[in-house]
Amino acid sequence: MKRIIPFLLLLLLLSSCVSKATPEAAGTATTTLTQASELPTPLVETTQVPDVSAALSTFLEFWRQNDHAKMYEMLTRVSKDAVTYEAFDKQLLDFSVSLTMQDIEYTVLSTLIKPTTAQISYRVSYKTTLMDTMTREMTANFSMEDNIWRLQWDEGLMMPELRGGNKLLLNVSSPARGNIYDINGEALVTETQVVSLGIAPISIENGNYAATVSALSVLTGKKQKEIYDLLEKYGYDSGYIPIGEALAQEVDDKNYQVNGLEGFVQNRYASRYYYDGGIAPHATGYVKPIYAEELLAFQRLGYRADDRVGASGLEKWGESYLFGKRGVELFVVAPSGEIISKLYQQNAQAAESIYTTFDTTFQQRVERAIQGMTGAIVVLERDTGRVLAMASSPTFNPNLFDPNNGNNLDLKTVLSDGNQRLLNRATQGGYPLGSVFKIITMAAALESERFTIDTTYDCQYEYTELAGYVGVDWTKAKEIPPSGVLTLPEGLMRSCNPWFYHIGLDLYRNGFPELITDIAKGFGLGQATGIGQVPEDEGAMPYPQNDGDAVQQGIGQGMMLVTPLQVARFTAAIGNGGTLYRPQIVEKISKIGEEPVYKFTPEVQGKLPVTDENLKIIQDAMRSVVADTRGTAHSRFLNIAVPIYGKTGTAQNPFGNAHAWFAGYTDTKNSSVPNIAVVVIAENSGEGSEIAAPIFRRVIAQYYGFDVQLYPWEASYLITKTPTPTEEGQ
Repeated sequence: MKRIIPFLLLLLLLSSCVSKATPEAAGTATTTLTQASELPTPLVETTQVPDVSAALSTFLEFWRQNDHAKMYEMLTRVSKDAVTYEAFDKQLLDFSVSLTMQDIEYTVLSTLIKPTTAQISYRVSYKTTLMDTMTREMTANFSMEDNIWRLQWDEGLMMPELRGGNKLLLNVSSPARGNIYDINGEALVTETQVVSLGIAPISIENGNYAATVSALSVLTGKKQKEIYDLLEKYGYDSGYIPIGEALAQEVDDKNYQVNGLEGFVQNRYASRYYYDGGIAPHATGYVKPIYAEELLAFQRLGYRADDRVGASGLEKWGESYLFGKRGVELFVVAPSGEIISKLYQQNAQAAESIYTTFDTTFQQRVERAIQGMTGAIVVLERDTGRVLAMASSPTFNPNLFDPNNGNNLDLKTVLSDGNQRLLNRATQGGYPLGSVFKIITMAAALESERFTIDTTYDCQYEYTELAGYVGVDWTKAKEIPPSGVLTLPEGLMRSCNPWFYHIGLDLYRNGFPELITDIAKGFGLGQATGIGQVPEDEGAMPYPQNDGDAVQQGIGQGMMLVTPLQVARFTAAIGNGGTLYRPQIVEKISKIGEEPVYKFTPEVQGKLPVTDENLKIIQDAMRSVVADTRGTAHSRFLNIAVPIYGKTGTAQNPFGNAHAWFAGYTDTKNSSVPNIAVVVIAENSGEGSEIAAPIFRRVIAQYYGFDVQLYPWEASYLITKTPTPTEEGQ
């Protein structure tokens, strides 16, 4: 004890000396200490330690980006020794899928730092697809390794309940996918029991095919001739020929008629059923299985591996409505498999159904109107933008995309026949517009004020105003007299090429080089219509770069590309007084018996860049195309009681025969029957007056209930013969 007391007194004296040191002296002493490398790291060095909060934020940001590899790199050596990357990656994937996690939000609550370790308390909110946001408060431990903060990993950093090897278990119950209906509530697409139907001709003795063919025709809606054509195509010694699909209930109802039929083959399955082999299939679209490479992404959206998802059309656009609200149960499960707790529960809710703007009967008639050709028809309600029918030909059968369909093997054959059947030519087909574009050229001519209703031009066989170029009028090929002197409206009525070559060059050379293009864009060309509910192409409407471009633009040739839907929209606008409406194919979205969550409302997108006076001149000129005896479509519309305003078009095509166009609208003054605008294009088929105009007439007749005339190329209704040329023009 006597020895200890003097030592304590010495320490006390030294302490007193240090406390009296000046600030400058203290600083000098600190600097000296920092230079002594053998001494412990002084307090001033802690300002250079990396920010541990930034390390946590970086880790969580990597998680938000699903970059599990970079997350793993931030773990301590001990953590990496305890869990391989593969196991770490699986933990995170399983957690994300079970939670249907879409995003993470986080907040740092507190930080405790020691020289080589740190603790951070933080709050994490998990944004999920199927459940409410889940929030947890957790503590992360970090260790300093190589002057870098590294995370000490354990499963509790995903969610505290998962410590000790616990896992999440998600049970999902799916309501039936929503249906797609026509405007009257008639089903176009439903979830139901289906039967795939076919014929095995090799099993039919003595060539007695009639009864089997008749039954298949009744059940699938195919004409008997179509089935016999398939027999010829595949051969009468075939083991199986796919014919089509039918509702299981319809087959059961006729079981007494089909039971025992030779060669009658059926296969039952549960499916997404597209009535009559697909009504407006390019608009309704189709569903597909979830492929292996997509499964993880869809599981995080709440899908099950056996679900099907919209692949195109309304099936894809309306996925969030048709998908419904899944029933959810989320459990915490021990490694033994025992359920520890239930974290969340939500009952399934029925999906919404989509009601289209189509009438089934009219839509099918429009599809048949262009059957056998390559092309498209669009029918718009003139004064609202409602799409009343949309047909693209050749078409396809959406039922074939179900792997359970016994006729699924036919899918590859159908889609590889070179006809681009999945392309919606009504909205995605890009074409030169040909003589229908003369409407826009005429509008530009009038708006420039260089031309008036009374301006004339001598329309002869050839156009020679541009040195080195000779343009030809359609009358020369038809070997009929040239049209002669025409006013501007008469030039449209006769579709005189030299007149519109002249306008294109005149405007380009006299201060209006961009006017036709600008007017065309004002008519909605070169841009999407905004339909949104099905994919569409914007087309192209370039400015002319030289005299030659300007001449070709005048008659709707050159580098321009338009879609039939774009043409239908501006044609409707001409008829309704100049208003461009957004085309729409959805009438309403609702659960059966409930108020709609969406209801059709006309949407005005703009006005045609034409004065009322000039628009009236254009309307009258379009009327003369049909009503005047010299009009290029006059003979096609004889004895039809509806006033029709239209324009023929023949678009030259460098890859084959010309495309045939006809665009027009009705003006009945009858409020009980909405007026319509119709556009027809038939690819590589010839002239608009010969091919597209008769198709247009049939659509008008079927809409208003008139008698249908045979096409010039039909021997009988829907039975084709060789087309007979006429003397009418473009």
